Amino acid sequence: MQDKDSISYIAFESVCARFERTIKRLWILLIIMLIMLGCSVYTIGYLLTEYETVETTVTQDNADGYNNFIGNDGDIINGETDN
Repeated sequence: MQDKDSISYIAFESVCARFERTIKRLWILLIIMLIMLGCSVYTIGYLLTEYETVETTVTQDNADGYNNFIGNDGDIINGETDN
């Protein structure tokens, strides 16, 4: 048979009070983290909508089927035709 250890009422209440403070701090931390998550999702969405899609069509320039296109921004696009 096991002996039950007993603690005083004051010690029990102090432990309960400490746990209540810890739980309150954890709730505050959770709310702050959710606000930060919402702000980061909003910021990422805002940054992704700032870009526009640019499409470039390259026509056949030579007889062997290889094309080189230098865009206005200096990018070089190498490719083949579908022939």
